[in-house]
Amino acid sequence: MAEYRIDDLARAAGSTVRNIRAYQDRGLLPPPRLAGRVGLYDDSHLARLRLIGQLLGRGYTFAVIKDLLTAWETGRDVGDVLGLEKVLTDPWSDEIPGTVGYDELVAIFGTGLDEAERERMRERTVALGLIEPDGDTFRVPSPRLLHVGAELVAAGIPLDAVLDIAEKIRGDVDVIAGRFVGLVQEHVFARLEDQPGGEEVTEVAAVVRRMRPLVKMVVDPLIARAMEARVQAALGEHLETIRDHLAGEDHPAAG
Repeated sequence: MAEYRIDDLARAAGSTVRNIRAYQDRGLLPPPRLAGRVGLYDDSHLARLRLIGQLLGRGYTFAVIKDLLTAWETGRDVGDVLGLEKVLTDPWSDEIPGTVGYDELVAIFGTGLDEAERERMRERTVALGLIEPDGDTFRVPSPRLLHVGAELVAAGIPLDAVLDIAEKIRGDVDVIAGRFVGLVQEHVFARLEDQPGGEEVTEVAAVVRRMRPLVKMVVDPLIARAMEARVQAALGEHLETIRDHLAGEDHPAAG
């Protein structure tokens, strides 16, 4: 298990040292392990910090969060609870975020656009979560998605069309994610309400952890088969027209 000094923990959690100390003072975060005069935190603290951040982001007060965590831990092994926290709050992708400057963004997507169009492009890209303002630059949560967009634009597809389809696909995948989560919530999470014991907490954590590769294993082959069918249906007629045209060139009519 990784260990963190308080500065490293704050950086890994996207928080601040001041917040960490405030959470400890309020009883939301367990104290660190002391090695001499140095406090060392571990992954369970990181998981707890991420959970607190998410709950604060949803509008919960410190008092409600403390009551929630206390009730959650009552009668259960703390290690099991923290394990579930970590599973629920860990990112689902190992992709490393990147950074892009405005000039680079314009060079990729804004060629031929006037200033007003470039500003609208920036606003739409931010609204879709493809980039996030970060001082003079932009944080890129998924460089892969930005690369896909750049390739589509380079292939001649208008930027507005690329952003339109990105918005639609985001809605589609949200529906898919909702179906998976709903399935587990109905058949697994409900056990916490009926039998809120440590074994059930551990089982829920294991199911959520198991879902990570399963989601990709289901979605990848389904989208591949759907693309095969769609491409054949949409482009088959065009390919036949091109083939007939080429055959006509190979065998010109006799004069």
